[in-house]
Amino acid sequence: MDKVKNLLKNNIRRYGMGIALVFIMVLFQILTDGILLKPLNVTNLILQNSYILILAVGMLLVIITGNVDLSVGSVVAFVGAIAAKLMIEQNMSVVPVILISLLIGTLVGAWHGFWIAYVKIPAFIVTLSGQLLFRGLTLVILKGQTLAPYDKSYQVLSSGFIKDIFGGGTFHITTLVIGLVFSLIYVLVEMNDRRSKLKYGFDVMPMKFLVAKLAIIVIAINLLTYSFASYKGAPNVLVLLFFLVAIYSFIANKTVIGRYIYATGGNEKAARLSGIKTDKVLFWVYVNMGLLTGLAGIVFSGRLNAAMPRAGTGFELDAIAACYIGGASASGGIGTIIGAMIGGLVMGVLNNGMSILGIGIDWQQAIKGLVLLVAVAFDAYTKSKSQN
Repeated sequence: MDKVKNLLKNNIRRYGMGIALVFIMVLFQILTDGILLKPLNVTNLILQNSYILILAVGMLLVIITGNVDLSVGSVVAFVGAIAAKLMIEQNMSVVPVILISLLIGTLVGAWHGFWIAYVKIPAFIVTLSGQLLFRGLTLVILKGQTLAPYDKSYQVLSSGFIKDIFGGGTFHITTLVIGLVFSLIYVLVEMNDRRSKLKYGFDVMPMKFLVAKLAIIVIAINLLTYSFASYKGAPNVLVLLFFLVAIYSFIANKTVIGRYIYATGGNEKAARLSGIKTDKVLFWVYVNMGLLTGLAGIVFSGRLNAAMPRAGTGFELDAIAACYIGGASASGGIGTIIGAMIGGLVMGVLNNGMSILGIGIDWQQAIKGLVLLVAVAFDAYTKSKSQN
């Protein structure tokens, strides 16, 4: 019993926000008379928050190093503006535009990384400068006007859906199959992880608790895919998010560079003394942030179907909030990709649920601010309890 108690105590920070997300979803499902979890609204929820979730993946790694990036909203607008200029005014085809957009985002990340990692200017100052710089360049490029529309093929990633290769009628069968396959893969990965931990003598969750956890998550996955299948199928951007989460979770948890990132954020001086090139780590973390910001710019501008001077305003705050709500530590060294996704969904469900209820944007902002404060306070409390 003591072992189970300790296990729950040590993992409350890991699962607390997941439980909170479920509670919030159930609450708004009741308050909105079932509208929240209707297939159409679930699909819109993913589409409306996809670019914030993409930014949160990159921002999580930045925050783990103990830094922040305040420029991402402006860079999203900057990338969208350049894409619009190339596609709409220069008649450039979609593939080169996407590649150039990703390259520009990457170069912006390298620009920030250089000043932060090698010139040692604080990240707050560098990225605040970037926020002003790239917002200004966006205004220059667009001349203060909206530029639209993009080619329809440019919108496939942000607004399109996967094709049903099984030719289903009422339901999108391919989406249902994807849910079943993903469920199987998830169960196999969890069981393999348990065997590996037992092999090396680590504490593991009792089998009955693991089975209950797997059952809950598998049911949730298949309910979600069933909801998508009832509408148009899984959105393309959801598939993109799945691959991003899988790839970056693997990098963070299973690779040397992942350990270097956590070590740099946990104690940069100690990491440097142990032989880690922390300057290089910081530089590439910001390069990666730029790449993902470029991707978010493509997704957002495609969904908006226009390049606007004020596009992306506040995105940096939403991405940072998603990471903190998901359990990342402001002091660095702590955080998970899955946690950042959960934090982003908490914010997304709050926005969507309050909009359905007709709550004004003023109260929405106030409530989200309180949620962020409570989440960080909860994280600080559980961290202090785990250290006692």
